Amino acid sequence: MTQYLSHYSVMLQECLDALETGSNDSGSLIFADLTFGAGGHTFALSDRMIGSTVYSVDQDPDALKNGEENILSRGKVGAVKLLPMNFNSFPDWCEKNQMFGKFAGILMDLGVSSHQFDKMERGFSFRAEAPLDMRMNYGDPNIPTAADLLNSSTEKEIADILFTYGEERLSRKIAARICELRQKKKIETTTEIEDICFHAYPPKDRHGKLHPATRTFQALRIAVNEELTVLENTLPKLLPFLSEGGVLAVISFHSLEDRIVKHTFKEMLEKEEFPVTILTKKPLTATDEELSQNSRSRSAKLRLLQRVSQLGRVDGTKKKRKDPI
Repeated sequence: MTQYLSHYSVMLQECLDALETGSNDSGSLIFADLTFGAGGHTFALSDRMIGSTVYSVDQDPDALKNGEENILSRGKVGAVKLLPMNFNSFPDWCEKNQMFGKFAGILMDLGVSSHQFDKMERGFSFRAEAPLDMRMNYGDPNIPTAADLLNSSTEKEIADILFTYGEERLSRKIAARICELRQKKKIETTTEIEDICFHAYPPKDRHGKLHPATRTFQALRIAVNEELTVLENTLPKLLPFLSEGGVLAVISFHSLEDRIVKHTFKEMLEKEEFPVTILTKKPLTATDEELSQNSRSRSAKLRLLQRVSQLGRVDGTKKKRKDPI
């Protein structure tokens, strides 16, 4: 698993504009990209912001190997610094390295990379038969695969995963069928789960816009990588490391993620530990031009928050003051 497949950088221009605003308002040229992937956002940011340093994070062994090679070939040694970790470790790294108030911008792209989807042996896609893996960090043997999860969990636990993380309405039926089949042999491949999901749906619903296995695969991926837990734990810890004027940009790809980002931003505003402005009352979405080039951008939502010097502004408006007692 060494060749890294091409990847489209979602909402690139919007992200670059927001992070440049953070740099202009803070005077800092230090940035963080918490999902390096193929390096699209990282290298574009480094190219645009002359003299900047971009700390980029990834846990995927393929992304890390590709990243080190590209840093060398692009002459970005020193300008781009790759950190091999899950982004939930980034706040601890920042604290250890005394990065308080230093970042002009922090970007979180929560999507799965095209490489992970298109490298069939990774098990993220049901388009071809492959081991049911789904680990973003497949180099860590201590992380259970999706197959491990399905073969060791109870029927109720599986149904809860599918319903909670995939919003799958037939979660109980699919879970029951998984448990029935695994009594004969372990569930091991992507095509086994695809077939279970496909036949769990009524014939009239099997050929709609959304494949019957889509929600189940999303749910399993989120569960294996603990994506929502990591997001909930990490997002509130990033503010101390933004400079005053720095911008936090988060791209989400489904309603569960976007809900967490939206609510966490509101909590940051109300907590008032650090003054912030929510720059996006409603999330930004991809332009028609981008959608014509990359259909996977369709579900992307970008929310922006800026650390400021005064409390209480949301989308350029002041928070209502309470009447004096």
